[in-house]
Amino acid sequence: MTDRTRSAMADVLAGRRRGGFLLFFGPAVIASVAYMDPGNYATNIEAGAGYGYGLLWVVLAANLIAMLFQALSARVGIVTGLNLAELSREHFPRPAVIAMWIVSEIAAMATDLAEFLGGALGLSLLFGWPLLWGMVVTAIVTYAILMFERGGFRPMEIVIGALVMIIGASYLIEMFIAPVDWSGVLMGMSTPDLPDARALTIAVGIIGATVMPHAIFLHSGLTQHRAITSDLAEKKRIVSFSNREVIIALAVAGMVNMAMVIMAASAFHQGHADVAEIETAYHTLTPLLGGFAAAAFLTSLIASGVSSSVVGTMAGQMIMQGFIRRHIPIWLRRAITMIPAFVVVAMGVNTTEALVMSQVVLSIALPVPMVALIWFAHRRDVMGQFAVRGPILWLAAIGATVVLGLNFVLLWQMAGFSVPGLAN
Repeated sequence: MTDRTRSAMADVLAGRRRGGFLLFFGPAVIASVAYMDPGNYATNIEAGAGYGYGLLWVVLAANLIAMLFQALSARVGIVTGLNLAELSREHFPRPAVIAMWIVSEIAAMATDLAEFLGGALGLSLLFGWPLLWGMVVTAIVTYAILMFERGGFRPMEIVIGALVMIIGASYLIEMFIAPVDWSGVLMGMSTPDLPDARALTIAVGIIGATVMPHAIFLHSGLTQHRAITSDLAEKKRIVSFSNREVIIALAVAGMVNMAMVIMAASAFHQGHADVAEIETAYHTLTPLLGGFAAAAFLTSLIASGVSSSVVGTMAGQMIMQGFIRRHIPIWLRRAITMIPAFVVVAMGVNTTEALVMSQVVLSIALPVPMVALIWFAHRRDVMGQFAVRGPILWLAAIGATVVLGLNFVLLWQMAGFSVPGLAN
């Protein structure tokens, strides 16, 4: 950050300058990329093709939960000056910290599997390359973008913001091309329904792809040292700016996710309900909506894969440093987290199926940061007068309970037991 920017931020916080919101804009934009990663593409395409607009309510609910938890994560980083992993290391017993670190690292690797495969798959389909070539190019591009972090957070935020704009613009184009039934969209957003066991699996995958464990850890780290405050009034102003940014950034992410489901429902549900793979979706889009729509779809997928892979690597570094105070070179972490993707490809595993299952893994790992975040956010000895109370605390507890409940039901189903009220 330049001295000029620091001075401008100090003037805004001290009340000597009006406005200035954009000076604090950035952390939620980076975190929002996690909510538009290729895992979302896999689950949203399957949801739209198989159930039309019927699972849009799941996307909406997941996005609202995400807004709440990202706001809490940013709040914790601003108030304490520590990220969630560092707080956990300071306040929890060592065995619990090690267990949390292992679970979080597994979640980070599952995240990177989805992101890395998605970007590689998009390049492979768009340019007709073998998937392995797409993986190599994705690795080179993501590492090159990670080097922007050496110049401070602003260059990285600008690059990530540009990629987010590409994703959003691509789906705006899709909405103009696809024959959308807007009354069906409103019905799907407002009518909760899970018609069968497969819908439950997809719903949990949507939640796993929307409310991301590594994004909860990362957001607290992005805000912890962003601005220096001299009193409580200045901290309150930063928290207010942060809440506003979270609403804007995650509203955009939520609309992109809904656009994915809407596009898949409009294009595939009638006559192509069996479309459940990204490759099939691309090849089916061309005759249905034209080559321009298919190219926009792949462009957004590539931007999503590259940007979210960069953010996932940043989060992995923060998780390791926070929990166990260890740091490894970016290139080494990038290489380690790529290994599962290469293994999946070498084994011939269906890429879209791997993406969906990675999101289920994420959803199962999600309670770790969610519960820890609620625990710290409500403690007055940690947060002081910024400790959350009343409706916000209850909403956070309800959100975590919903996720835990869905995970339990999914594990019950995967163990071979039927779920009452749901057809197999």
